[in-house]
Amino acid sequence: MRSWQNIEFSHPWILLLLLLVAAMGVYHYRKGLAKRTVFKVADASSMSAAQTWKTKLRHFLPLLFLLGLAALIVALARPQEVLKEEEVTAEGIDIVLAMDLSSSMLARDFKPDRLEVSKQVASEFVDKREHDRIGLVVFSGEAFTQCPLTSDHRVVKKFLSELKCGNLEEGTAIGMGLATGVNRIKDSDAKSKVVILLTDGDNNTGYIQPATAAEMAREIGVKVYTIGVGTKGMALTPQGKRSDGSYVFDYARVMINEPLLKEIATTTGGKYFRALSEEGLQAIYAEIDQLEKTEREVTSFKRYSDEYGKFLTAGICLLLLHLLLSATILRSFP
Repeated sequence: MRSWQNIEFSHPWILLLLLLVAAMGVYHYRKGLAKRTVFKVADASSMSAAQTWKTKLRHFLPLLFLLGLAALIVALARPQEVLKEEEVTAEGIDIVLAMDLSSSMLARDFKPDRLEVSKQVASEFVDKREHDRIGLVVFSGEAFTQCPLTSDHRVVKKFLSELKCGNLEEGTAIGMGLATGVNRIKDSDAKSKVVILLTDGDNNTGYIQPATAAEMAREIGVKVYTIGVGTKGMALTPQGKRSDGSYVFDYARVMINEPLLKEIATTTGGKYFRALSEEGLQAIYAEIDQLEKTEREVTSFKRYSDEYGKFLTAGICLLLLHLLLSATILRSFP
């Protein structure tokens, strides 16, 4: 029997008899108190000798009887362990995360920077999408598929954790990033297809314009949620590289093309969000999670496993032990 939380009784009204057992216990206890008498004896040692181990054990005989009786009553109530099972039929959503890897994603208006926060929050989002296939596309001056659509979320999270700036051509090709994501998901047979595009800048390179990529998405039924990452005003941002490859940081104005991102979202039936902080980004992904709920059909049923045998055995054993002890070593003589 694993847990009392999973136990149900077929005849719970029989448990009311336990009140009778409790009343019998109180009666025996009070009867024992009434029998206690103060004797005057010449030698206290004779009283001590009278208190043998048999005398002490004899006081527990009524308890043994009552425990056995209680166990039999529980057995009569027929306890059963409830084994709940579910059959889940889920119609998942295919989702492609398109993430900007331009050097500006290292800006420190988020702690430690925009990229690390974006990776962490995206990973938490992946954990919530239990029944969905997820892919990962990255872009800066060029774009490519980092991870194809897969239901193995451990793989997606591994690729997310390894993302870093500097491996791609510099720039921000939003149109290329979106087109790559759309191309990756276009042949999907999922009922719902979604691209979540995250960037902190403006389209400044690439041979596919964002508007063209948005039209491609709309034509094949891909909904695009766009996220602009970055505070308003100035932020400590990479402005160049040293000879050793490290970035030189200086304050620069945050330049996110919000009208463009809003246009992409509107064209595809999605929504635009602005993330000004880590908490804001978490709230955005939480809202997208609610907007794109996977359809799940759950069939629940119960199986029962009888557990009364344990109580029946215990009750019989306790009563037999009581009878045996009462008739042998703990027998009372008049």
